[in-house]
Amino acid sequence: MIYSIGSNIKVFACNSNRALAQSIAEKLGLTLGDAEVEKFSDGEISVKINETIRGADVFIIQSTSYPVNDNLMELLIMIDAMKRASAGRITAVIPYYGYARQDRKARARDPISAKLVANILTSAGANRVLTMDLHCAQIQGFFDIPVDNLVGSPLLTGFYERKYGDELQNFVAVSPDLGSVTRTRTFAERLNIPIAIIDKRRPKANVSEIMNIIGDVKGKKVILVDDMIDTAGTITNAANALKERGAIEVDACCTHAVLSGPAIKRIEESAITELLVLDTIALPEEKRIRKITIESVDTLFANAIKSIHEGISISRLFD
Repeated sequence: MIYSIGSNIKVFACNSNRALAQSIAEKLGLTLGDAEVEKFSDGEISVKINETIRGADVFIIQSTSYPVNDNLMELLIMIDAMKRASAGRITAVIPYYGYARQDRKARARDPISAKLVANILTSAGANRVLTMDLHCAQIQGFFDIPVDNLVGSPLLTGFYERKYGDELQNFVAVSPDLGSVTRTRTFAERLNIPIAIIDKRRPKANVSEIMNIIGDVKGKKVILVDDMIDTAGTITNAANALKERGAIEVDACCTHAVLSGPAIKRIEESAITELLVLDTIALPEEKRIRKITIESVDTLFANAIKSIHEGISISRLFD
């Protein structure tokens, strides 16, 4: 569906996920703004805006995924360029918000990097942020500007409803850790299926150890639910443990497919039958393995951008 939208809106993209940005612009009936985001020979980032944006409602689409610091700097420099070119309003559209896992002091002398990034975005000149499934909802409170945090769960549950239909009565939604229980419960309520919880111990970062499974998964098909998958240690250990405890099939889903380090190899070798992810992070061809299915967030973000531009509430989109 292509929307009819006013003329005083411009959508630009940096380099992290241009395919998604292009698709969002097309849904809005727009073309991406004319801008060049390149690097000097020493690695410094160069941004050139090749059209007037004076007084315009500007949306800049950029996930701060790998390489995180380069992508963050691209976004900051483009925001600054827009501000200095007299844009009417600047909305940073960040489908995946990097540094979100550093949201509190877990140990003495830890930084709170999620707050620092919020401060920098605001200082650069962003008037608003549009994102999806922040790792911790309280990050919204780190900003002194409006933040709209879209929810990916309806896209994930919609996929399973279309794929399995009445067969869903044989499924159980599983939280891979205690921190994901609320997310998994919401997911399960949408599909009207029961939940189970994996109680795990994490001895150090990116290393998890399965301890216990709370709930009945024997003879059931299960769907593991998480907001992001990074090195895939948690999700693959959970899948293997569920299979050992009698689950007959293990699917998994997440909003943000970070998939760094050994993630792809672990997923390939795990008990996971299918991993459903959203395209908030661009997935290169070498990571698009047979087990991974991608659903797009383009329509949801296009709806949100249209609503923000027209001053319409977007709370209905959160559900």
